Amino acid sequence: MKALYSTERERKTRRAFLIGIELKGRPASEARDSLDELAQLARSAGAQVVGEGLQRLEKPNAATYIGSGKAEEFSERCKAEAVDTIIFDEELSPAQIRNLERIFACKVLDRTDLILEIFARRARSREGKLQVELAQLQHLLPRLTRYWTHLSRQKGGIGLRGGEGESQLEADRRRVQERISRLEAELEEVKRQRQTQREGRQRNKWPLASLVGYTNAGKSTLFNALTGADVLEEDLLFATLDPTVRRVRLPSNQSILLSDTVGFIRKLPHGLIEAFKATLEEVVNADLLLHVVDVAHPQAREQIAAVNSVLEEIGASEKPTILVLNKIDLLENGELASLWYHEHPSAVAVSAKTGAGFPELLAEIGSRLKPPRENVRLVIPQREASVLARLHAVGEIVSSSYRGNFAHFHARIPPHLLNEFARYIDGDS
Repeated sequence: MKALYSTERERKTRRAFLIGIELKGRPASEARDSLDELAQLARSAGAQVVGEGLQRLEKPNAATYIGSGKAEEFSERCKAEAVDTIIFDEELSPAQIRNLERIFACKVLDRTDLILEIFARRARSREGKLQVELAQLQHLLPRLTRYWTHLSRQKGGIGLRGGEGESQLEADRRRVQERISRLEAELEEVKRQRQTQREGRQRNKWPLASLVGYTNAGKSTLFNALTGADVLEEDLLFATLDPTVRRVRLPSNQSILLSDTVGFIRKLPHGLIEAFKATLEEVVNADLLLHVVDVAHPQAREQIAAVNSVLEEIGASEKPTILVLNKIDLLENGELASLWYHEHPSAVAVSAKTGAGFPELLAEIGSRLKPPRENVRLVIPQREASVLARLHAVGEIVSSSYRGNFAHFHARIPPHLLNEFARYIDGDS
């Protein structure tokens, strides 16, 4: 598998040159923004970006993606800058990569290669590593042919085996396919384990809210602030890959589960979405989505569209959703903030860093996930401390008073817990 580093111990920083195309008929800013994001991805993978190039085209060139003349021009620039890695802002075909590596005489990666490289570096759990390896191998399989061009490819006659290169290619392809099958089987087991965990959580009748959003929108910071967890927070794309689920107690004394999942991005490889379906099931099965948006980002609206596109691809676009406008502490322009509120009047504005807006967000979550509750009046002997503690743990206390040896409550409790308190219900109320 191609990587920005040949080994984990290699310390040399790759010098990268980025290349994209500006398709006629599309806004020029679209290609510019995408290339800027590619630069962020490259830096997240540890590369040093030393240059970039854009070409305006009607459509990509079938042989070299960009025009062959422009490729030669960029090649000269790369030689002058001692570039050793070329990164293209789209997915390239095996033939295009083969042709481009001949022109540039160095490693050529496409956007998918780069994203997979980052995911491979960030995966920590067994599940995450399995998912990344599966996506890598699925991406690699159709590209195996170009690894054996140094061997003989001459075919034999009828009834004869092919050349050495073809034999090696067939063997490698078979090994990759066998590994893919094993990974898929292991991920099916992970899926069954997740379903078991999910069923266990459902026994508590706790609803699930899932954080979704563009990578680096501040989801993990918000998750940590709301749950007290210690999920990694870094100013890097895809800093968090492995899903985390924690319990959150709302002001209404209702418990919910909150999950943090992998961030989305424009041009997220379809194969990666497929490989991460076990993880993304937390999103698909959520009762409520919290779509976190970095409102201080200049392409915030495009990022919202990109997230919505991925949600549609995984079948979660119709889920009840709260738009969470994060990083409002970075909005110095009051008119800009007002524009966001005008465009999204039902959104909740917060700062995951300062905690601003948290009471409003928790109240909105509680309102959206409000479970059915029964209004009851209870009379509980004060000596039964465990019952009193249980009521405060699971019920919403509307009012309380203490008279003599008894505590009197007006409370709202979930219907499935009524039997626990049946003997204490005040029949005269």
